[in-house]
Amino acid sequence: MAKAPIFSVVVPLFNESESLPEFIARTTAVMDALGEPWELIMVDDGSRDNTAEILLEHAAKTENIRPILFARNFGHQIAVTAGMDYARGTAIILIDADLQDPPEVIPQLIEKWHEGFEVVYAVRRQRDGESFFKKFTASAFYRLINRITDIEIPLDTGDFRLMDRKVVDVLNRMREHHRFLRGMSAWVGFRQIGVPYDRAARFAGETNYTLGRMVKLALTAITGFSFFPLQVSTYFGFVSAAVALLAIPVVIVTRLMGSQAFTGQATALIAVLFFGGVQLISLGIVGEYIGRLYDEVRGRPLYILRNNPDEPVKKAK
Repeated sequence: MAKAPIFSVVVPLFNESESLPEFIARTTAVMDALGEPWELIMVDDGSRDNTAEILLEHAAKTENIRPILFARNFGHQIAVTAGMDYARGTAIILIDADLQDPPEVIPQLIEKWHEGFEVVYAVRRQRDGESFFKKFTASAFYRLINRITDIEIPLDTGDFRLMDRKVVDVLNRMREHHRFLRGMSAWVGFRQIGVPYDRAARFAGETNYTLGRMVKLALTAITGFSFFPLQVSTYFGFVSAAVALLAIPVVIVTRLMGSQAFTGQATALIAVLFFGGVQLISLGIVGEYIGRLYDEVRGRPLYILRNNPDEPVKKAK
């Protein structure tokens, strides 16, 4: 009977057929060199290329690889969650398969874990192959989220990290649908430390994190850890009311003085459009929170699998 793994490496996959073989080879070399039992949990998030086929082919050759196949695309954060659900290791390592986060950094994370830290996150010291726009927006986002929330999310970090089993057990009990794992791992506490590293360019293919997905993740982070947007809509309401109260005596005085400055439909139309815009923005913000509540109360599963990860993969004949 195989030994229970000490380390579980959780890898979400979406259209990573070009980089997958290289990632498996490099990660296997790193983990084998540690001399401890390990497993590679790879979650195919409904890929549209032949990622699943390549994954099953490699899984049939070694017991270290445990494939998890989604019935459809559920998203990056949900794929990572599924990997954590099935991870059996004492320490769980999260990493993407595009090789921007080098597997060779994993021993540095493990070293800090051996020193007693329960969350060891990788801090991006340098980011090759990324545009100025992406670097700037990512940097601005982390600084914004730290200003408007009560938790402190480490700057310039992603999901690449090692977490102790006790931390993962806590996260696995948090079944919210709109997930921002790097914020959740900061929220739970425990002893945490960062390890700096240089982020590489993608090994192959195009990034799956488009601008739209980045904006969606940012909204999830902000609404999941802050009431600031709701407070902003309240501030807008007070400011609008104050402007209206101040405008009333101004209009009365100018009319009594015979001025024609506030006559005509244009002024009324501008005022209506302004206050209408404030109301719609406020309703939209409230709607974002209500929509997230609706997703939670329906009680649907976070993901659906089309295979049993606990069953060994049969070799092709």
